[in-house]
Amino acid sequence: MVRAGVVGLVLLALAACASSGPPAPIPAPLPEAMPKPPVSPQPLVWQPGHWDWTGSSFVWTPGQYVEATGHSRNWMPGWWQQTDAGWVWRPGHWL
Repeated sequence: MVRAGVVGLVLLALAACASSGPPAPIPAPLPEAMPKPPVSPQPLVWQPGHWDWTGSSFVWTPGQYVEATGHSRNWMPGWWQQTDAGWVWRPGHWL
């Protein structure tokens, strides 16, 4: 019984570590020039770059053009939000 409780506590601690977000502060976005869009028969929208958390460090994900077909031209970029549980990445989405 005690052994099962210890195993449960270890699993709970590991889950908490795996789900923990990055420490503060979140780095400022890197400046990036928005290139001319590639030639495409589909409408394109620029999605700016952002910092991703790997679990141990931040990695910059550069901006890119994506097809807007089937969506509005209004893109809400992702952002880092501080919550009671720590920092959480809110992915970008179409409005």
